[in-house]
Amino acid sequence: MLDCRGKSCPLPVLETKKVLDERPLEELKVVVDNDAARENVGRFLESRGYRVAVERQGEAIFLVGSREKAETGPAMDRRKVVAFIDAETLGRGDEQLGAILMKSFIFTLKEINPLPWRIIFINSGVKLASTDSELLPQLRELENLGVEILSCGTCLDFFHLKERLGSGRVSNMYEILSSLTEATNVLKP
Repeated sequence: MLDCRGKSCPLPVLETKKVLDERPLEELKVVVDNDAARENVGRFLESRGYRVAVERQGEAIFLVGSREKAETGPAMDRRKVVAFIDAETLGRGDEQLGAILMKSFIFTLKEINPLPWRIIFINSGVKLASTDSELLPQLRELENLGVEILSCGTCLDFFHLKERLGSGRVSNMYEILSSLTEATNVLKP
């Protein structure tokens, strides 16, 4: 059992990764004490092919990862395109023009083949996924088409937007870097 209580993001994920990198296990139990760590460790275990069960005992949250059969076939061959958005506007220069270009970029993403696997928002780009964003309908449409929308949790906290996330889910730097590494193509407007 790996005890990650009292550790903040991304340490629980990094410690789980270290254990699995040293020796792949058929089953791994990780204990955390907050929901962000539960979500992040759970997603990481799933990305490594584990089926995850969650058990709560008081303040402790136990994640039990059991190894599943490795996926093969066409799904594994799929290109993974990531759109990496780190600002509210596209390009340098006029902010109004940059906002128009970003709107066009987001709108056009649904037309590319293959669709993006993930859209990652960091820094002021997280504002585009907030409930105040005029791009929210386009992002929700992309989500409905199967595109994952990830927003940096640290960035959402910085801009006081975590409670106003309107599309996708809160992510962390480990998942963001893993996504960029795993991607076959990264689009950076």
